[in-house]
Amino acid sequence: MRQDQRPYWVKKAYLKFRYWYAEHFLRPACDELGPHHTIMKPWHVSIDGPNIRIGKCVTLIGEPNTPVKLGVWGREPGQGSITVGDYVLMSPGTRISASDEITIGDSVMMANSVYITDCDWHGIYDRTERSERVMPVHVGNNVWLGDHCVVLKGVTIGENSVVAANAIVTKDVPANVVVAGNPARVVKELDPERGFTTRADFFAEPVKQAEFYDAVDRMVLSKNGFFNWLRAMLFPNQRD
Repeated sequence: MRQDQRPYWVKKAYLKFRYWYAEHFLRPACDELGPHHTIMKPWHVSIDGPNIRIGKCVTLIGEPNTPVKLGVWGREPGQGSITVGDYVLMSPGTRISASDEITIGDSVMMANSVYITDCDWHGIYDRTERSERVMPVHVGNNVWLGDHCVVLKGVTIGENSVVAANAIVTKDVPANVVVAGNPARVVKELDPERGFTTRADFFAEPVKQAEFYDAVDRMVLSKNGFFNWLRAMLFPNQRD
């Protein structure tokens, strides 16, 4: 459908169910899950392992063929961690796999199918064991990770930097730059004096923001009828 044909009360019921699902199934999988989260299609979000902490106002977008996956597989039971800051966006297909430590800063944006890992998981010669070397990954505040980019073990990405689509990050990235390529290299420097508008700014007042979007939904969907919505679901046409 090109338009949202749902009556307001149907959308409201769906959003309540979505929130309940995230609270019931995903919150217990985390050591911490902050308030004001938006988890779209949470049944396509997978959180496995210990020591996974997620901050406030995060947006996770799962899809059937591109779920969001966060997993910790420590060297010993209870080891390893993933820490995700506030206001973070994870688009469909985001995968974060930690052996030891992965830290994601505030307001980080991850486009479709971003992959972050702190381990190769198998040695080159011994394919049954991971390397003993611990190489944590740290992604700074307000970093933008582009479509299908990969961030590998031991990497630190400085704040405000942008990783271009399909880039493979194998070495540290300084703050306030754009990197691209395989392996990723600096292709542009950003001017921090211009300032950055971040997701923290967008979510500065999450309660008022939620009330605003609810009012918009009430206004836009107020004329939608239940039976016309069912008809559009079962027998859509070009006017839908």
